[in-house]
Amino acid sequence: MRKAAGYTQVQLADEIGVTRRMIAYYETESDHPPANMLIELAKALGTSTDALLGIDSDQHVKVGQRLQRRLLHIEKLGPKPRKQIMQLLDTFLEAEQLKQQVKDS
Repeated sequence: MRKAAGYTQVQLADEIGVTRRMIAYYETESDHPPANMLIELAKALGTSTDALLGIDSDQHVKVGQRLQRRLLHIEKLGPKPRKQIMQLLDTFLEAEQLKQQVKDS
């Protein structure tokens, strides 16, 4: 779920206020994180605590939250860097649209 949400172990650890080592441990050594971490993990990963515990069959991770945080950072930039980022995004989006059009033809 962490990877699907676009986090590294360090980024997720920073997001919820624990060490990277704790994240690594709960990914490899333990089936479930401790109860006191569940709510923060669920918020950061855009899922439910039930999904983290394997109770909820709907385990889709919302990757939009990470994108939203990045967009908020972009909005705080000055006009010139913000414009450059938007141009870069437009270039990637247009390229993907062209690929899709070629694929559909």
